[in-house]
Amino acid sequence: MTKEQYLKMRNELLAEVDGLINGGDVENANAKMAEVTSLDNQFEAERTAQANAAALRGAPVLNLSATTVPLMDGAEMSFSPVFASFGEANMDEKQIYTNAWAKAMQGVALDEKEQNIFDSVNVEFSNAYTHDTGNTSVLIPETVVAGIWSRAAEMYPLLADVKKFNVKGTLTMKKHSSIDAGDAAFYADGTATADEQNTFAEITLSGCELSKAITISWKLRSMAIAEFIPFITNELGERVGAALGSSVSTGKGSTATPKEPQGIETALLAEESTPQVVSYDPEATTADPLSYADFTLAISKIHSSYLAGCNIYANNATIWTQLANLVDGQGRPMFIPDVTAGGVGRMFGMVVKPDAGVTNGSIIIGNPGSGYIMNTNEPMSVATEEHVKARTVDYAAYTIVDGAVLDTKAFALIRNTPGA
Repeated sequence: MTKEQYLKMRNELLAEVDGLINGGDVENANAKMAEVTSLDNQFEAERTAQANAAALRGAPVLNLSATTVPLMDGAEMSFSPVFASFGEANMDEKQIYTNAWAKAMQGVALDEKEQNIFDSVNVEFSNAYTHDTGNTSVLIPETVVAGIWSRAAEMYPLLADVKKFNVKGTLTMKKHSSIDAGDAAFYADGTATADEQNTFAEITLSGCELSKAITISWKLRSMAIAEFIPFITNELGERVGAALGSSVSTGKGSTATPKEPQGIETALLAEESTPQVVSYDPEATTADPLSYADFTLAISKIHSSYLAGCNIYANNATIWTQLANLVDGQGRPMFIPDVTAGGVGRMFGMVVKPDAGVTNGSIIIGNPGSGYIMNTNEPMSVATEEHVKARTVDYAAYTIVDGAVLDTKAFALIRNTPGA
């Protein structure tokens, strides 16, 4: 069977399925869908046989498609434009699992090797995270998850810049709050050195549940694997990124219901007398309510040990209506457009990065790589639910993550407060 014959037969069968469903004949529609599955399996078996025969002859494995998908390490992986399996030569288990996962999400039968690897990965995942038989989530492949986080990080650079861990369960970290006595000092001859007394605080990241569901039609689900994986990556990356990216700046923390990661703005505003916060009045009568002095005051609040890794984060509107128009006392612009350093410009030698999660009118200055920690308590998985009458399928992604500010002295917040 040629590829063209297969596609023609498959499209004809799917058209018959749609006609039966629209006519209310669900029983025959299910039987016809079984024929589609059988056709898929037959074509897949023929392709596997072609590949094995070519390998035995010492020839390169037959490539029926020039379609490729880039992997995170820069390599490329070839796919058939329909639900064909990878050539098994030079195929590692991660690549096989990625293909098997995509086929499972599309309701396509797996071959024996794919099924074995798919089952072994998910049995291990379910045992590790105590999923029961009522929870049929399957682990999303590493390359797909990397694409989802990469997509999220593009939109939310604060999320990209924080220090990340992947510790199963609860992550607890000690942080040094203060030296109450015995700090380094000069002593007179013969005077004993004082014992050091320290105060430590504890940060516990027990995890917050994050979930996102998307619904697509059966027709859309039947897209090629090479198109399906990027589609799922973009859909989940944008929405999961919106939730998680916003939480890094404005998350309500573990005391909220439901629990959320602690946001940088939330942590700084919760401090007594808000020592790390500078306020300006957006309704002031001056031409530029946000001033040069506001920035210098905010930067002065950051501990000098964190300055080397500091950036400036604000949403797009704040950057181009406030920061881009700011001048110093000599009328010189403070904002210098520059896209070469991962942001849109520079101020005070720091990169300015647009982050949609930062509150409108607010600016975060800080070093998230040293001052904020995030942990993935449970890796991302996805569950599916079919809706036969509507001919749609739900994909629900699920993960457990948490985050908190490690040291507020790594940040300063400039916020607009009417009447400040």
